[in-house]
Amino acid sequence: MTTSRRRADIKAELEERIEQQRVDILVEASRWRTATRPLDDGWRTLMRFKAPLYAAGGLLLLRLGRHPGRLLRLGRRAAAGALVVNRTRRLLR
Repeated sequence: MTTSRRRADIKAELEERIEQQRVDILVEASRWRTATRPLDDGWRTLMRFKAPLYAAGGLLLLRLGRHPGRLLRLGRRAAAGALVVNRTRRLLR
């Protein structure tokens, strides 16, 4: 086999491999988009309400900043509630 023919064969093999990799990437990208669609939809929903969420968060921080004891009490209640939910789940198993 001549050198130029050998090079042509190697080039054809490499091009075929590259084309297969491109097809694989397209398939995987489609699968990725399908798998992440629910997350993307949820994120878009959050972004739709971005300004009201910022405003509500600011008002909440303003109230809690003036009365920090409420924040501690709220934190304790949230922790206790999480423990109750966790134990209830364990009991129901």
